[in-house]
Amino acid sequence: MGRSRKIILSLFLIIVILSAAIFGILNTRKSISQRSDQDYLRLFTEVVAIIKRHYVEEVDTRKLMQSAVRGMLTSLDPHSEYMAQESFKEMQVHIAGSFGGLGIEINMQDGKLVVVSPIEDTPAFKAGIKPGDHIWKIDDKFTRGMNISKAVSLMRGEKGTSVTLTILRNGSSTPLVFHLVRDIIKTRSVKARTLEPGFGYIGVAEFQGRTGEDFANALKKLREDNGGALRGLVLDLRYNPGGLVDQAFMVADRFIGEGLSNGLIVYTEGREPSAKRSWTAYVGEKEPRYPMVVLINGGSASASEIVAGALQDHKRAIIMGTQSFGKGSVQSVLPLRNGDGLKLTTAKYYTPNGRSIQAKGITPDIVVGMMKPKNGGVPDKDDSIREKDLENHFEEKGKAAEPQQEPKRGKTITAAAADRAKQDDYQLSRALDLLKGIDMLSQLKLKK
Repeated sequence: MGRSRKIILSLFLIIVILSAAIFGILNTRKSISQRSDQDYLRLFTEVVAIIKRHYVEEVDTRKLMQSAVRGMLTSLDPHSEYMAQESFKEMQVHIAGSFGGLGIEINMQDGKLVVVSPIEDTPAFKAGIKPGDHIWKIDDKFTRGMNISKAVSLMRGEKGTSVTLTILRNGSSTPLVFHLVRDIIKTRSVKARTLEPGFGYIGVAEFQGRTGEDFANALKKLREDNGGALRGLVLDLRYNPGGLVDQAFMVADRFIGEGLSNGLIVYTEGREPSAKRSWTAYVGEKEPRYPMVVLINGGSASASEIVAGALQDHKRAIIMGTQSFGKGSVQSVLPLRNGDGLKLTTAKYYTPNGRSIQAKGITPDIVVGMMKPKNGGVPDKDDSIREKDLENHFEEKGKAAEPQQEPKRGKTITAAAADRAKQDDYQLSRALDLLKGIDMLSQLKLKK
């Protein structure tokens, strides 16, 4: 009998302990859901204090804080980003499209700082610096082990100031010393040429601060080179990662807004009233309605998709190539008080017909792969990584998110690789053939 009582008492105690544990867990869960922003700020402070006190090695507080901020932004979406002061300044210079410097594209090769190419008509080009040159010293600083950002900051500076480069060149027994004077370097995002008489080509590598103006000048030059008028134009937006929306607007504005068109090019929507904007084409002179083909691929993103989508919705151009990247979000660049910068997603953009391309992209009117299909087969697949493959990308409301998958190991395309891909350019050949066919049909109609 006594043994039975002990067993019953033991079971009772176990039930009490389990009940208390379950109640504690439930209570904890409840408290977690009720925690305020202040509670989480205190949690963050507590964790930082524990790390600083107990971590195996002394911690740099500045790096710890920067890493925390980066992690916070990374959890939002793939395009929100924290930029330390150096990176922020470099991004501003890149977007502006002009800076004081020497005009050298550089890269690291086996730990050596090597010239990729001097930019035409710059101090480096005029002095005779060549691709493959090893920059051994910048002034009195050896470059061995120096990162590219540091080298760029040493070579850039105000117009009229001087810098000395010591170069090691294959075939030269002694170092070559170049005393250079910095000048304003203007990067060119627009390239134009005549493909055949009457048919022009303009490639836009990125939408920078001068792209709209350079694009207008390129159109003018093409008209002059072709007897005052064009019979067709190829606008190449392949591998164009985007850039400034106002510059993309200026490019689209050359072709949209005439006649009965409502002229809407793009609009954005976001949580704040300031994020809700629309860009409508200006009233004024437009390009004649000659046939036009826009080339896109998996490397065409953001602002380049705005241009392609607007021209497609207004039926002003035929879109050719492969599915675009699918970045339908707008990032605002916000300066911080300490000189760092914050790139934050603040809105989504929509084409004139209300299409969101977020995680979907622009679908070409005519799908054409990079390479000519063999023996009449299907076009080659563009396996570039797209928005939908990025971790934490967001979907449009009302559309179920796709299951998270391991990111594709797709092509990572550099500018040099893009140039090589275009040397034997099947897509461009198809675009030109299409323009010539449309032009021939219009000529036949005129003869009737």
